[in-house]
Amino acid sequence: QVQLVESGGGLVRPGGSLRLSCAASGSIFRINAMGWYRQAPGKQRELVATITSGGSLNYADSVKGRFTISRDNAKNTVYLQMSSLQPEDTAVYYCNANLNAWREYWGQGTQVTVSS
Repeated sequence: QVQLVESGGGLVRPGGSLRLSCAASGSIFRINAMGWYRQAPGKQRELVATITSGGSLNYADSVKGRFTISRDNAKNTVYLQMSSLQPEDTAVYYCNANLNAWREYWGQGTQVTVSS
């Protein structure tokens, strides 16, 4: 069994920063890609950023230049450094991992609220 555990969400003022973490544990023999998605109230879940095993990065246009995805292979952990946060970044952020035989896993989600 595989688990993804997220941490780092919270309340932040506009212009502030937060760092999300997602640690994968369990029966993992290959990480193909990991990433972050988010879902705001009344909206569909959308991609935020992904990083592949080869180090390729992909960002949503709305977060380019403000968010940075990175990983620690030794810890099976992916991070999302979020800066210059705006109210429209408010959402539940979900960690996603494509592991082993190309199977998808999701974390439980962590709330990020940007408000003054």
